[in-house]
Amino acid sequence: MSSEMRVVGVRVELPANQPILLLRESEGDRYLPIWIGTMEASAIALEQQGVRPSRPLTHDLLKDVIGALGRQLQQVRITDLQEGTFFAELVFDGDIRVSARPSDSVALALRVGVPIHAEESVLAEAGLVIPDEQEDEVEKFREFLDSVSPEDFRGADT
Repeated sequence: MSSEMRVVGVRVELPANQPILLLRESEGDRYLPIWIGTMEASAIALEQQGVRPSRPLTHDLLKDVIGALGRQLQQVRITDLQEGTFFAELVFDGDIRVSARPSDSVALALRVGVPIHAEESVLAEAGLVIPDEQEDEVEKFREFLDSVSPEDFRGADT
């Protein structure tokens, strides 16, 4: 069983300067925070902001290669969390599956416009319900970042 997720955004946690990707269940209350690399954070943020580089970046190139090969990306899935590391897969037509990091998977999903899913086991282990004291989702995200650090968070995308 899995839940469809949507990208809330990418923020940089200070003072460690560590980017974090925050996903939220489309039909639920749980958030899934994933610490990611700077390059992947930039790729996600650029796509969310609608910025089009003059030459294709890596995730744009991957999208173009998939199309040129006649394949169709149908969804991305965050499949597992082992010893603090998240795992994902790209699911193509014909049920072809390719292992990938969640950060790369999300960056590609945003470019192609396909759903992002997280397995229930991952949400059960790493999903968080952020208190509803703040109505604004971004403000809740900031409150969350103030309360955690990479050292005390188990999940990472490495």
